Amino acid sequence: MNNTNEDIKANQQNEEADKAEDIKEEVPETEDASDKEAAVEGNEGGSTSEETQEDESTRYMRLMADFQNFKKRAAKEKTDLYQYANEKIMTELLEVLDNFERALQQEVSDNGFKEGMELIFKQMFDVLEKSGLAEIAALGEDFDPNFHNAVMTEESEEYESGKVSEVLQKGYTLNGKVIRPTMVKVVG
Repeated sequence: MNNTNEDIKANQQNEEADKAEDIKEEVPETEDASDKEAAVEGNEGGSTSEETQEDESTRYMRLMADFQNFKKRAAKEKTDLYQYANEKIMTELLEVLDNFERALQQEVSDNGFKEGMELIFKQMFDVLEKSGLAEIAALGEDFDPNFHNAVMTEESEEYESGKVSEVLQKGYTLNGKVIRPTMVKVVG
């Protein structure tokens, strides 16, 4: 789309330059400045049908380009609306996921119950993933303030400086947009 706009602008500039050269060529080369002024005034005063058609053609091309830009902008807004319409409910469900994970970390005497809960958790997470939810990788990664929220620093022999040493709360993206950054400890 940008190339189309740039091409249209370049064509318009070329047409304007051609028009200016045509006007210069139509003015006879004489020593007398008043003759040149009269020739230019005569050309400016009466516009030919070709110039009118070129002006209309230029206006039409601009209008067409504006309409194409509008269509593309409207389509993008529509896809963004569909992609991020679930953002509010997703952020609320993240708290449920966190509590589910905490519950699964607890020791229970009935392994069948624990396996059933793990299957339910996996099913729920798969449904959310199909809707565009993705977990942000953090442990051992370079700290990135766009995806991570550093709440603590620590010294560590296991990780280099600037690396994430512990995840305190998982972060998630929805269709590539961060809806909750990962809360982390960073090696200082």
